[in-house]
Formats: sequence, C-alpha cells, structure tokens
Amino acid sequence: MRILLVEDDRLLGDGIRAGLLQAGFAVDWAQDGRAAELALAGESYDTVVLDLGLPRLSGMELLARARTAHNPVPVLIL
Repeated sequence: MRILLVEDDRLLGDGIRAGLLQAGFAVDWAQDGRAAELALAGESYDTVVLDLGLPRLSGMELLARARTAHNPVPVLIL
C-alpha cells in the first residue's frame, strides 16, 4: 500500500513516516501543500494522511482541488 504523508512539522512527520514504514507501507512525504498537489497529480496513492495547516497551499484547499480533479483517494485528516 502506497501512502502520501502531507505534514510540514519535521518531528511529527518523521514519527508518522517511521511508524508507517515499520508497518510495511510505502510512504512518500510532502512537506507543503503544493508539493503534495504535484505528488497527487503524478502518482497513484492508496491513501493520503493530510495535515490541514500547511504552507503554500492549505490542506483543505489541497483536498478541494483533488476532489475537483475527480481524485477519489481516501484521505485521513490529522
């Protein structure tokens, strides 16, 4: 299972990523909303773990744009 982690806090992101990797998931980590938007446009993910307070593009705006683009990926909001 491939997961996109979208979190700008390095300490929190490191911990979540480490836990997901240890559980056997493939994890891509984007640290701002724009990088996450590009990742979603270029890759297929099974789920997204999304922070709402992001630089460059908020988590809510990222989610709205993904849905407008008809991307049905499940999203877990932190």
